[in-house]
Amino acid sequence: MAFTSNTPLDPSLYRLDPAALEFFQQQTGVTEEGDLKHHILAVQAKAFAVAPYPCIYSFGFTSLRISGHPKYQSVLQLGRNCRNSLFLDLGCCFGNDARKAVADGWPITQVIATDLRQEFWDLGHVLFRSTPTSFPSQFIAGDCLDPAFLSSESGHTSQSPPDLSSLVSLNDLHGKLTAIHASSVFHLFSAEQQASLVRAVAALLSPVPGSIVFGSHVGLPKQGTIREEILGMTVDMYCYDPESWNKLWEDAGPFKTEAVLKEVITPNGGIGWRMVWSATMSTKLTV
Repeated sequence: MAFTSNTPLDPSLYRLDPAALEFFQQQTGVTEEGDLKHHILAVQAKAFAVAPYPCIYSFGFTSLRISGHPKYQSVLQLGRNCRNSLFLDLGCCFGNDARKAVADGWPITQVIATDLRQEFWDLGHVLFRSTPTSFPSQFIAGDCLDPAFLSSESGHTSQSPPDLSSLVSLNDLHGKLTAIHASSVFHLFSAEQQASLVRAVAALLSPVPGSIVFGSHVGLPKQGTIREEILGMTVDMYCYDPESWNKLWEDAGPFKTEAVLKEVITPNGGIGWRMVWSATMSTKLTV
């Protein structure tokens, strides 16, 4: 879903909550709020010219979804305590959640981020005033619905740690990941595509108990399709409810699942639902 690049941007939509403000000040080195706003608006304009998506128009890229998740602190513990632990941010956009995990202690060279376009990651370096040298986490561009990039068919899985610098697809990470974060991703796809993506993402997780997939996206009290007006666009989204969402993961592997709905304000000012969820590996698999 996208606008046209000629859609006028609305600076009045800009706002940072206190946690996001502190994070962006620390990460960019721009401490004066007016200067920081000017910097973020400039990057937004560049990004919107390349990828005119609602999340860029409405400053969704400034949100820190990851740190508000109830599993976040336990995920950070995995990064501290598990040797060779690997973290993937699926649908990373400019990489703010991956950068937040690094800022909070996950080893920077053990973080992978992915999204559809390389430009997102490049603009992330502009946004955070970094370079591939100063922020050396690995990025890989690709379509998560393309089996050549991400498939539930794991094939041969090596027991040695992967060489992240030589990744050509997420399939190279089958059975390797300790934690996967995926927020505002699944609701972009049809019911069948979401179910297929669940199976493919599940195949990436390490079989070690405690490995986890977690995130949040639009949900409903009863699964079905919703049609919403989002910033002048009509958007159809298939949304699962917590019970049906949990079942997708339980069918994909030996997961302990948790999912709850939280009431939120939608971009058009209405009331909506966001599902906050996790699926934790509970039994060691044979790979």
